[in-house]
Amino acid sequence: MEKTIINSNSAPAPIGPYSQAVQVGNLLFLSGQVAINPTTGTIDATDVLGETHQVMHNLKAVLAEAGMDFSNVVKTTIFLSDMDLFSTVNEVYGKYFQGNFPARETVAVKGLPKNVNVEISMIASK
Repeated sequence: MEKTIINSNSAPAPIGPYSQAVQVGNLLFLSGQVAINPTTGTIDATDVLGETHQVMHNLKAVLAEAGMDFSNVVKTTIFLSDMDLFSTVNEVYGKYFQGNFPARETVAVKGLPKNVNVEISMIASK
């Protein structure tokens, strides 16, 4: 099995021992992204709406580095700090797909990196 490490300068650098994405064959496994602005290295969003848009922009950058876009996404996982945020995150998330939505699960967790409210990971296929 040959794997290719994918890293985009247009997305935040990993904050631990992991890659932004790993491609194996036609599958691309994207690590969870939080709302870190890749230019400033900080969380600039002031609410979950802004956080979700930044997360999706970060994921878009990693997909693009691999020659893919949201139409290639087959599976996502959304992690929320509070399930009460679900409808807001869902509304923003849905704007990035043009039908044929990927499979998905959404879970509430006790805490997320940098005390953010949302983290999203993806699996894409060419």
